Amino acid sequence: MEYKLIVSKRAQKEIENAIDFYSEASNIAPAKFIENLEKSYQDILRKPHQRLHYKNVRAIKITKFPYNLYFIINDEKLSIRILSCFHQKRNPTKRPRFI
Repeated sequence: MEYKLIVSKRAQKEIENAIDFYSEASNIAPAKFIENLEKSYQDILRKPHQRLHYKNVRAIKITKFPYNLYFIINDEKLSIRILSCFHQKRNPTKRPRFI
């Protein structure tokens, strides 16, 4: 079974905002962020049913960066949808709600 990874518009916007932020601080940081983001995608695809966060929403931390990827799995369609790329240091009350 091979799952297809789908990045929501919301998550894509959050990822773009993170890349923009890191590009203001460093020439290297945006590339490292993207590299670690890709590694997180591969980890999700390799073992999608690990990491249950809340009900059917799962989360994985992006290595070396303060972001979590929140995702859901649709076993019938063999798809994994990335819902959000949330900065862990933000106010927890602003954490995305997926219910």
